[in-house]
Amino acid sequence: MAYRLSKIYTRTGDKGETGLADGRRVPKDHPRVEAMGEVDTLNSQLGLLLATLTEQLPRWPALGELVEVLSPCQHRLFDLGGELAMPVYQALNAAQVQALETVIDRWNEELGPLENFILPGGSNLIAQAHVCRSLARTAERRCQQLNAVEPLDGVGLAYLNRLSDLLFVAARLIARRQGIAEILWQAAQKP
Repeated sequence: MAYRLSKIYTRTGDKGETGLADGRRVPKDHPRVEAMGEVDTLNSQLGLLLATLTEQLPRWPALGELVEVLSPCQHRLFDLGGELAMPVYQALNAAQVQALETVIDRWNEELGPLENFILPGGSNLIAQAHVCRSLARTAERRCQQLNAVEPLDGVGLAYLNRLSDLLFVAARLIARRQGIAEILWQAAQKP
């Protein structure tokens, strides 16, 4: 992709439309733009998680593996944004989905089976990983809505699905490596 922004504001979107990379103009609430926006939101929150993880490495060096695994995910989310902006562009592939599955399986071996529902929290890092997980699910839903209107090629939907699973497992792994007990869901008391 050789397109570079030379000017940040263009004034072309002031009336509620935006341009796609293929030259089309669509409303800013078009399903494609909604999907792109949710992927961007996820990427921004993942950036916050990565920055916070990196800040914590001196105290918790075992979190370095999470940085190594999650950092490339930011780039893949940017690739997915490119696929959404330019429907003929394909950057993601099945090997990248498989790579997420491999990490999920490896981390799950360390964690053991999940026996209870858990809540987001326990530390800022754990909570932020859950924010990213929930945003991955939102991005996936927006992409599914787009797919119903304009079928999507490629593995973007599968990538988002696996990424949300990876982020769930990452939240649990952060808790384990920080030595923080997971917050277990407690059902409401029956009257």
